[in-house]
Parts: sequence; C-alpha cells; structure tokens
Amino acid sequence: MAERDDLDRLRGATAPEPDPQARRQALAAALAAYDAAPAGENRRAAQGSPAGRRLTSRAAQLWRMTMHRKLTAAPAIAGLLALPVAGYVAWQLAEGGPVALDRGAPPAETAGGRPAERQREAPAKLAPAARETAEVAGATEAERAVADRAVDTLLAPRDAAPAAAPQASGRAQSRLLRAPGTVGASRPVPPPAPSDAVAGQENRERFAGFADNPVRSALEDPVSTFSIDVDTASYAFVRRVLNQGVMPERDHVRVEEMINYFSYDWPGPASPDTPFNATVTVTPNPWNADTRLMHVGIKGYDIAPADKPAANLVFLIDTSGSMNATDKLPLLKAAFRLMVERLAPSDTVSIVTYAGNAGTVLEPTPVADKARILDALDRLEAGGRTAGAAGIREAYRLARQSFVESGVNRVMLATDGDFNIGAASDAELERLIEAEREAGVYLSVFGFGRGNLNDSLMQTLAQNGNGTAAYIDTLAEAEKVLVEEASATLFPIAGDVKIQVEFNPARIAEYRLIGYESRALSRADFNDDRVDAGDIGAGHTVTAIYEITPADSAARLYDDLRYGAPADADPAAGDELAFLRLRYKLPGEDVSRLIERPVSEADAVAPLAAASDDVRFSIAVAAFGQKLRGSDRTAGLGYDRILEIASAARGSDPYGYRAEFLSLVRLASALERGGR
Repeated sequence: MAERDDLDRLRGATAPEPDPQARRQALAAALAAYDAAPAGENRRAAQGSPAGRRLTSRAAQLWRMTMHRKLTAAPAIAGLLALPVAGYVAWQLAEGGPVALDRGAPPAETAGGRPAERQREAPAKLAPAARETAEVAGATEAERAVADRAVDTLLAPRDAAPAAAPQASGRAQSRLLRAPGTVGASRPVPPPAPSDAVAGQENRERFAGFADNPVRSALEDPVSTFSIDVDTASYAFVRRVLNQGVMPERDHVRVEEMINYFSYDWPGPASPDTPFNATVTVTPNPWNADTRLMHVGIKGYDIAPADKPAANLVFLIDTSGSMNATDKLPLLKAAFRLMVERLAPSDTVSIVTYAGNAGTVLEPTPVADKARILDALDRLEAGGRTAGAAGIREAYRLARQSFVESGVNRVMLATDGDFNIGAASDAELERLIEAEREAGVYLSVFGFGRGNLNDSLMQTLAQNGNGTAAYIDTLAEAEKVLVEEASATLFPIAGDVKIQVEFNPARIAEYRLIGYESRALSRADFNDDRVDAGDIGAGHTVTAIYEITPADSAARLYDDLRYGAPADADPAAGDELAFLRLRYKLPGEDVSRLIERPVSEADAVAPLAAASDDVRFSIAVAAFGQKLRGSDRTAGLGYDRILEIASAARGSDPYGYRAEFLSLVRLASALERGGR
C-alpha cells in the first residue's frame, strides 16, 4: 500500500528543471569514458544490424517480421502517388500559386489570376501516370485496385471525405513495391509535365485538320500522285502527349511522319548520279485479310563526310516571352550547341533573334571560331513579343551575305510556334520564302515546347522553304535530328521528288494511300517541273504504303460499272499490279529526271513474316498511326497485334528508337482501356 502511495505521489509531482551544470558534467564524463575505451569496442555496428543487434525475444522478432510484411502496402501506395503528387506540387510552385491540397478550401483566385478550379484540373491530368505505372509493371487486379483507389482519392472533390484504400495481398503489395519505374525496358517514366501556357492563357496550339485519304477505284481513277515527305514532327509530338498520360487528338497524327520517323535499311544507290533507289514489297495486310499492302521504300545516296558541301547556316531563334520555359529556349540552346559541335570548321553560322524587334546576335562566323558561336548561344534570354517576319527577313539577308555557291544555304527557324508575323500577311511571308528558295536559300523549322505550338504554320513554312519540320521535345530528340541525321537534314541530294503510281484495274480493283494527305498532287503536276515537291537528303529513307484490293476480293467497296470495263492493256503488263514512276531534280538542275519500274507478283511475299524486319516494322507503325487517328480501317486490329508485329520486327536498334515505339504502343493501349 505504501508503495502505491509513493507511486501516486511521483505521478502527480512536477519534474524538476534539468541543471545545466549537471548536464555538462555528465556529457564530459561520457566523452572521457568513450575515449578511454579500447580501440574498436565503441565502434560496433548500429543497433539492429547483425553485429550489434538489440536483445529481444524470439517472439518479438517473429512479430516484427510479420508487421514488416504487412506494412509494405504503405510504401507501395506512396510510390504510386508520388509521381502525380510530386508533379502537381512542382507545377504549383512553378506557377507561383499556393500548393493547396487541403480539402474544403473555398474557391479563390491565385496570385497569378488563375481560378482555383483550374488548379484542381492538374491532378486529373497527372492521374494516368500512376495507373500506367501499375499497368506496365504487370500488376494484378488487386494491385491495380490499390493504385486506382489512391488516384481516386486524389481526384475526389475537395469537400468529399477520403475513402479508405483497399487492402491488397502481401504478394500484391510486394510486387507494387518492386515495380520498376520504367515503361518497357529502355525509357524511364517521365513525370507529368505541367502546361507550358502562360498563367491565365488558354492552350493555343494549332494543328491543321484533314480527312484520311479515301478508297479509290482503280478503273475510274487509276493514278495516284504525291510529293515525298521527310518531316518527323508528328511522331515526336504524339510521343510527348502519350508520355503525359493523354491520348493524342486525331489531327496530331500524320501517319507518314510516324512511319518516316524511323530509319530503314532499304538498298541504296551506288552513285550520286542516281540519287536513290526504290524497293517495292507486296505483303498480306494484318488488319484486313481481303486486301494487301504495297510497300514502297526509297533510300537516298549517302554522301561521304569528305564530299559534303560547305554549309552556310543562319539560326533564327525565337526569344519572345513565350519561350521562357525549360523545354523551350534552354533546350533550344542545348540543341544548337550539339549541332555546332558537329559542323566542319569551314562552315559558317549566324544567329538572329526575334522578340519585339529582330536583332543580329552573331554575324556570319566560321565554325573554327566555335567558342564565339557557343558564347552567343549561351547569352540568349527570353523576353518581349514575337516579331517573326522581321526576323526571317534579317535571317535571309545574312544567308545571302555569306552565300556559298554549290553549298548548303539554310535558315533554321527554332520557335514554340507563337509566330506573330507582324505587319506581313501569311501570303506575303510565303512568297518571300518561295522567292528565297528559288534563289537557293532553304528554310527548316524546329518546334519546341507546349501551349503555343503552331504546327500548321510550321508545316507551311517548311514546305514552302524546301526544308524539314521537326518537333524537339528532349535533348535526345535534338541529337537525333541535328546530329545523327545532320546529313539528311542539311544536305539535299535530290529536289522536287514526286511519286506516281498507276494501278492495273485488271488486277487491282481499289487502292488507298496511307498518309500523305497534305502532300497530294494532281496527275498533271507530276510532269510539270514548275511544281514544287519535297527534297531527299543524303542517306535519307522515305516510305509510302498503299492498301490495295485485288479485283477478285470480297472487300471491294465499288460495284462493277454496267457500261464500263477495263481498257485494253498491254499484253506484257498482264502480271503487273501497278507501275511506279519517280521524278526528281539533281541539285542545281531545273529539268527533272525519271525513274520507273513495274510492280508484279515477283515483288510479293507471303506470309507477312516472310517480309524483311524493316517492312514489317514500318507496317506496324502505319497501323499504330491509323489507330491513333481512329480509323475504321484498323478498328479490328488490337494494340496487342501491333505490338506483336513490331516486337518480332524490331531488328537492329542501336539507339533504342524502336524499343521506345513498343513502349508507346503499350502506353496507348493502357490509356485507351483506362478511358473506357
């Protein structure tokens, strides 16, 4: 009883304040004892390690092991939420607004003037990344349920109570904890990127709309004519959109640019006198067993480094206020630094910027003085309004000032697409670019960033300037376009390249060109040397694919004409499916040359697996592009079948571009399932 009274008194007593002098004495004594101990005795492993484990009972150890297994759900869920939450917080901080994750806060205007409702849109854009992480990791239904419930909690209305996350099995929790942060085997899952639009502005990206090429009757309209296209902007933009966890819009996808993003090992010519070869392969069609595919691959002559002509380049750089984002001007400067490192010492570089008024940052300078060029790039800063037309005029003036006869003279426009041409009209600008093209100065366009991208104008400028249009979203893409493919980008080996295919209606009832909608030409344009068309650069590959319907196929859309019949054909053409013609001009020439060859059953392979890796891979890309555009033609072809074809045809992939494509197919499949 006395002991209980003593305990009660102690329980109610107030603890005395620690004596500072006693504390100092105790600390000094402890340090002295430590120093006096034999070497190594006080340097055992920390508590919990095998050498210095805390004394506990066997039962306590078993309990700790059991709890450790059960509690792995917490880091698993935290790992799934880390990506969208971290991206959301970073986006808020970059926008200068508060990180308002508390529930029940009333709607308010942020410091930047953006309504709070707009801030709450961010988690909805970030959520697919968490779900896709579990999907790609091969998660089970129980594992995905954990991810979905966690994401739903993040997306719940601010005035709603958070729902309890379901418990997953120990195996599910462990698998989620170990899930790699990669899509496929070669690309890390990127954090969802915030919008590049300036606070208070809506997304102002502009893409030209177009309808897919229709199926045509070979009897009524047997001739197909188009200009070649070597642009790749669409693929890079689609990749960025998918990596942000969003399916691309229909007009983002130009199938020919998806196909031609990749290099293919088509047989090339042996001499620059014949600048390219055409290889034709007829294969079964993986999305329609009743039709076939006619595949045309063109490979340009690759110039030896010693034979490359001198280059006179003008970097026309957008430094307006809209370029003030990490994936715009900073990335742009890093990209052009890579290119400068690749140029020959005798090449010339000039730099023009436009923001408010156009200004010459660097007069024509030989690459031998590389430090001066790189220093001029490093000093660029974003600010002001866009004045694109004045910049283009100044860039062309410098290009003419340092014009290289029999060399490459090119303006390289780099912009986010927010291209205010000032007092000049679009038509006036196009006429200026066409006139400079005729004088030998070409224009290429490189797009950067999101929010202001004017893809439609980029395509128009590049096509009128006999140049390429590319979209650069990463430094790796800059290296691909400006370093690995520098020869194809800079050094044309053939100009005004046109393709014409005449189908034999006795063998082919109908046909459809896949892509190239914006490159269509009339039949008469083929022989008119005044009509501009695309160029092929050194070592470039170009691919075109037709879907063709045999005359006896059940897939025919057009009935036979009552009063029409195939015209009498040359008996020697009885085995021909089609006749291919190519027109081109050698650099510096005004009169075109002609290459032609028949297409027959000798060019056919069956089954599809008998075709080369490059043919099959390009067919898989064509199918993927059509599927992203929502084409009814490929509605019955699943992403799994596209992935199967592309995986089997991956072949040599030194830079990992094809592996990345496989990851995009998986990602699109997951996003489409998640959107249902």
